[in-house]
Amino acid sequence: MNKNKKINVKGVDILLYQNNHEDFISLTDIARHKDPNHTDDLVKNWMRNRNTIELLGFWETIYNPNFKPVEFDGFRKQAGLNSFVMTPKRWIIHWQYKILYTAIVNFNEYTRNEK
Repeated sequence: MNKNKKINVKGVDILLYQNNHEDFISLTDIARHKDPNHTDDLVKNWMRNRNTIELLGFWETIYNPNFKPVEFDGFRKQAGLNSFVMTPKRWIIHWQYKILYTAIVNFNEYTRNEK
């Protein structure tokens, strides 16, 4: 069962989403607090950060049985370089990892249905 609720943090509504007892939070809504007109750029910049890539990789190591650490290591080394570009969509398509896949698909469906 899908459950959605919003919390208000410093005047910004942030979507909390629950699906099959897994909780998700909208990165786009969090980015909206910093710059409501360029949330996509903020999320992309956050995702290209080496620390973020390390965190996502650590999460996948724990929760994703299909995670390929050797393959990920080569990818991780690119993180933080000026030439490195990362988006949620690229992460999903390239890696098929759990941490962003379910959240992004479901948030997009929720947003489309809400409007």
